Order: sequence, then structure tokens, then C-alpha cells
Amino acid sequence: MSQLQGFLPPASAAHLPRWRGFNLLGKYSLHQPAFGTFQEWDFRMISEWGFNFVRIPMDYRLWILDGNWRRVNLEALRDLDQALVWASRYGLHTCLNFHRAPGYCINKPKEPRDLWTDPEIQDICAHHWASFARKYRGIPNEALSFDLVNEPNGVDNETYARFVEKMSAAIRGEDPTRLIIVDGTEVGTKPVPEILSLNVAQATRGYQPMEVSHYLAPWSPGGGQYPKPTWPLEREGQIIDKDWLRREWVEPWKELEKQGVGLFVGEWGAYRETPHEVVLAWMKDQLELWKEAGWGWALWNFRGDFGPLDSGRKDVQYESYEGHLLDKKMLDLLRAF
Repeated sequence: MSQLQGFLPPASAAHLPRWRGFNLLGKYSLHQPAFGTFQEWDFRMISEWGFNFVRIPMDYRLWILDGNWRRVNLEALRDLDQALVWASRYGLHTCLNFHRAPGYCINKPKEPRDLWTDPEIQDICAHHWASFARKYRGIPNEALSFDLVNEPNGVDNETYARFVEKMSAAIRGEDPTRLIIVDGTEVGTKPVPEILSLNVAQATRGYQPMEVSHYLAPWSPGGGQYPKPTWPLEREGQIIDKDWLRREWVEPWKELEKQGVGLFVGEWGAYRETPHEVVLAWMKDQLELWKEAGWGWALWNFRGDFGPLDSGRKDVQYESYEGHLLDKKMLDLLRAF
């Protein structure tokens, strides 16, 4: 894939490109049929529609042997190899993320041991990342990055910094210059200045306010309790609007960026039950803020509950497009930024 040097924008821990794209779920869960597999069509359309990035959240249980998390089976990554070939073919940067790492996942079921406090599990996770680094060594940072663990929670910044240092050392022992991205703490929302010395970029989230993004989402603790949202909205006498987003969710990260850290919005979007016009108005404000900040983003997802294709929204006038139902208003809005 070395031909991508000069084709994709340069990428470093101190300065990430303004990538724009989507999360693809072909290796998202052990329960694979619910999320589909990688398809060349997705990579082709993402590129043809003017985007340049895919993030691939992954579940470690898909590449271990016989349920033993000490045994990494690289043969189980053939579909991922193919995804990287397609990304290369269509000029897309690929970011690989452990959505479920040994010892931690934001989703149920909870892992049996704790990644943040258990040195043995950290060693196992480091072994997994070292295996990936060895396998994909030589692919330029313009084309490939590693995002260590999705949305860490229940861990303080200092403890997390020690974990990041250990994972980074494992990766760089195999591939010394690999671009590493680290999600913020508190489910990706809190900057981590404690890792400034580790030469890693950081990723935030774009799901705030949850009343908009997770309205009626069955997996979200508050999803079924939120009132039907508007945008802007009022919460206990406070106006939640674009200025609030800038103040609460952009400016703290801009302070981190000033210290020489590349930033990126690794996930964002709104579940299909949020009224469509509310979603579009909220998305427009988010996109304007991130363009102003110079940040890239990856929508969750491309095909599915949050995306512009086959979302299942009941209040969208879809267009038929190559066997899919296209939310053209959403796609046009995304392409405008």
C-alpha cells in the first residue's frame, strides 16, 4: 500500500488530517450476522461520494483461538486484510479500533476481568496490539492508524495514561512509527493531557446531547426516558444549542490541541428514532463547529440505524440507490462538509 503516500494527506500524532467518513461494522461483534460483513460496494461509494476515511471497530473474540484470549489467530483477519485492500483501492484511510478489547467494552456483556487494573490482562491486550502492528507493519500512516480502545470509562486519567504507555510501547516495539489514536476518558468525552509525552493523537465524541443522539435507543440507559427532542432544546432552564456545543464539547479539546495534539471525532450521529429534521439541524451545527475547528469525523455508521443508508427511519422519504434506501438529505448535508 505504499503507493498511498502522496495520495492521502499526511497524518501524524501532532496533526491529523480533516478526515471525513464512516464507521464500518464488518468486525464489530462476535455476533456477526447482526452487523453484516465488509463489502467492496461500501468502500467504493464512500470514496465516490467524496469521503476519505473508514474506522473499523473490532471485537477481539473474533480472532482468538478456542475462546483463549492469549492465542491470536491472524488467519481470522483475512476479511480485515480484504477491507484494507479495498480501502487502498479507493483512497481511504483506515483506522483500526478495539471496540471490545480483552478486559473492557463499553457494551454488554461486561468483560470478566478489568483491563485498567489487571496487569495480566494488559499484557494480553498488548500482545494483541503487537500482533496487529507486526502484521500491518510498513503500511504508511497516511493509510492506517490504530485506535487503542473504544470509549474508556470507569478509569481516571492517570491510570489510563499508564495503560496507553504500555499499549504504545507494544505497538512501537513492532512498528516504531505507527500512528496511534487514543479515545478520551469518560466514554471518549474527556481530554487526557496526561499522555502528551507519548506522541499519540486523541479522539473525542459527537453524541452530545444524548437526548438528541440516543432518543429511544434501546441500549442507552436514558434512551427510553428522554422526551421527544427538539433542536435546540431546553434542559432544566438551560438552552442547549450550537453555542453550548462549542463551549462544552469543542473548547476543552481545543485547549488540548494547542499543546500539540492531533484531534478527531471518532464517532457521532443520532439513532433512527430521533425526528429527522431535528437530526439534520443538530448535525449541521456539529459539522459547522468541526469544520471551524479543523477536525475530521467518522459517522456511526454508513449502513444502519445512524447512517445515510438503510437506517430504518420512519420519517424519511428515501431514494432507491443500487439496492439500498438512501437518505439523500443526510448524505447531501454530510457531503457539504
